[in-house]
Amino acid sequence: METLEDYDFDLHYHFGKADVVLDALSRKNYGQLSSLWFREFEINPAIAQSTNPLSPVNTAANRPHLDCNLQPRLWPPAIVFFWATVEQKMTEEEKGVDLLNQLEHILESDPLIDEVGFIHPSQFFILNEEAGGVLPSSNHHLLQSEDGISSFWNRDHKLGISIDILLPLYRAAKNAFMAAIAQYKAHGNPSVKEEKSGDENISCHLESEVMKHSRALLLLSSDFGTAWNSRKLVLSKKQDLSMFMDEFLLSALVLSYSPKSEQAWSHRRWVIKMIAGNYTYLQEVLGKESELVEKIAEKSKMNYRAWNHRCWLVFYMTGEQVLHELDKSRSWAGLHVADNCCFHYRRRLMLRILECSCYKQDPNASSGYNIEIYRVWKEELDWNKMLIERYIGREGLWLHRRFLSLCWIKHFATDGGDLSCHSELKTDANHDISNFLDNEIQYVHSCLAIPSDDFEDVETQAVFSATYILWLTKQMYECEGIELQQKQLIRGGELKILLKKHRPEKSFLWDSII
Repeated sequence: METLEDYDFDLHYHFGKADVVLDALSRKNYGQLSSLWFREFEINPAIAQSTNPLSPVNTAANRPHLDCNLQPRLWPPAIVFFWATVEQKMTEEEKGVDLLNQLEHILESDPLIDEVGFIHPSQFFILNEEAGGVLPSSNHHLLQSEDGISSFWNRDHKLGISIDILLPLYRAAKNAFMAAIAQYKAHGNPSVKEEKSGDENISCHLESEVMKHSRALLLLSSDFGTAWNSRKLVLSKKQDLSMFMDEFLLSALVLSYSPKSEQAWSHRRWVIKMIAGNYTYLQEVLGKESELVEKIAEKSKMNYRAWNHRCWLVFYMTGEQVLHELDKSRSWAGLHVADNCCFHYRRRLMLRILECSCYKQDPNASSGYNIEIYRVWKEELDWNKMLIERYIGREGLWLHRRFLSLCWIKHFATDGGDLSCHSELKTDANHDISNFLDNEIQYVHSCLAIPSDDFEDVETQAVFSATYILWLTKQMYECEGIELQQKQLIRGGELKILLKKHRPEKSFLWDSII
């Protein structure tokens, strides 16, 4: 008090609960920022500005004047660091929002973008040179952020995004989408009778925001299920065919950088179900879907999700489309014998042919259709035999032959009466069935011959052929009207010796079967 008597000053009482920053600092170590939990306190904006040492309000000219000659206020390093971090975070959020606006502008200005990729910033100059050196300001060819760093590249319906901006861009897209979907759900969906013009305009605006932000988000995170579901929610209420067709463009764009995205393939199936009632558009869509799967299969090998989607499409195909797909996929399967997905697709097509034959009501039509099935199966068997001889030791080809043989035996051996009105074809079919068994036996025994100086693939081919004939033997006994003795297939224990030699780990299995 003796020291303060030399100064003229006024004392003003300040509520302790309002002066939370100084109160916390008086009880905590200045060097431990982690102990200062400022978010737990409710600070009004005026106090926040007065306690921010970096704020313009807290300059020497704007600082509250005290009628004393005290030294300027010194802020602890922890407080300075805290506000610097807050301002840096706000700057990053503003940068992310700016990048999001650029991306959404590109998508709006070029709705036919069919490919998107994430590239290193150093590649932007190369892309610009290859494109002919177009200036960045020309037709949104090369967009840069405020700091001069290239962020997007857009030309010829191709979009490149810099990997350096992915994190702030994703955060901004996610925050914008979550805010939009929250507002959309909060607004609700009043009935058409009760909906006013103002509410209708608000609903359309919110729907537009949800669709816009979800599109940008899905281009950055293909399996963001909430974004896909939000689009389904809006589309199911609109029931607009043009919007459904736009979904095919978006999902194809997502698949261009994430070809195995289950969410994207599932979304395409949902759209097809929604437009299934429109027969004209459906048949056109099915053809484009098959082309898309084949295109993606070329880039992404062994893509189970893509081929599973193509198998799912078979249910909606007509008989003519099934035969066309069977013929079109043959060349691709012949060049990719290691990819069993295509053979699985062909088996699904052939099963669809059998299912359609069961639905035929007209006897004459049914007979003609079965003749077509007979020819399709014979061509498939001959083609499969050619592939087995060309590509030695491929198990997938032998498994495909099992399917063909089983369907051939069960369909033509037990349902031969369907060909009764065509006596010549019936005779040929019965003759072919008996010849089929003889040809299979001879063909398998030709594969059993293994030269001593040959490669391992030939030995594998012999093992596959031996197991195939054992499997075929079991199927013969289960089919009625077909008599086949085991000695006809297994001569002198030749198969048993071969299998034990090359697959000794399964010798117990061979003893129980043979």
